[in-house]
Amino acid sequence: MSDLNKHIASAFDRDLEGIQAQIMKMGGLVEEAIMSAATALETRDEELAQKVRDGDKAIDAMDEALGEEAARVIALRAPIASDLRVVLSVMRMSANLERIGDLSKNMAKRTSVLAQMQSIGGTASSLRRMAREVELMLKDALDSYIQRDEALALDVIYRDRDVDQMYNTLFREVLTFMLEDPRNITACMHLHFIAKNIERMGDHVTSICEQVVFLTSGALPDETREKMDKTSTEMGPNPNLVTRKD
Repeated sequence: MSDLNKHIASAFDRDLEGIQAQIMKMGGLVEEAIMSAATALETRDEELAQKVRDGDKAIDAMDEALGEEAARVIALRAPIASDLRVVLSVMRMSANLERIGDLSKNMAKRTSVLAQMQSIGGTASSLRRMAREVELMLKDALDSYIQRDEALALDVIYRDRDVDQMYNTLFREVLTFMLEDPRNITACMHLHFIAKNIERMGDHVTSICEQVVFLTSGALPDETREKMDKTSTEMGPNPNLVTRKD
């Protein structure tokens, strides 16, 4: 390899290291947002909820910066094969992390409303446990990316079933509270939307893990993953399946 080619390869390696370091930093901010939003809900901490809402701006800024940097690398370095997969995976992971950040912000917004209402059973604690499971899934998803660990990524995808089951339980719980006392309806609707937001976070984490599989194998998982969220099927005949989107 000529000196020029070595220089180009070295510069490209630095570019890859830079964007991968940024995606991990962004992931750390998102992990913190998930748990801070859940803690704010459980403790009725409006100040912490506002901190989550304000912090989402930094996550959005990182997503935009990563997209621009990835585009620059593709245009300038013209990566091929596995190197291109790395750049594309970072772009897709960034988009999923940004969405999780938005969902955390949505949780925080509803916390400010719920803080003015009567507590509904142990739903806030249940939501915190559900959020904790998603946060742990995200941590493992990011670890699987750094380690290029396809088995760990597939394990995280499988664990999303647990989040779906937790959502099912919470859905039925808040529905019972609404039926028992119509005065609970407004608060329970907010709690249900929060539960659905957390369930959607789990879906975005599985999308990140699909990118790890894509990165390590060159192909996305091709099977259809049956969702364990049955709440919509209980209200209609259509199966609730989540299929991979290319």
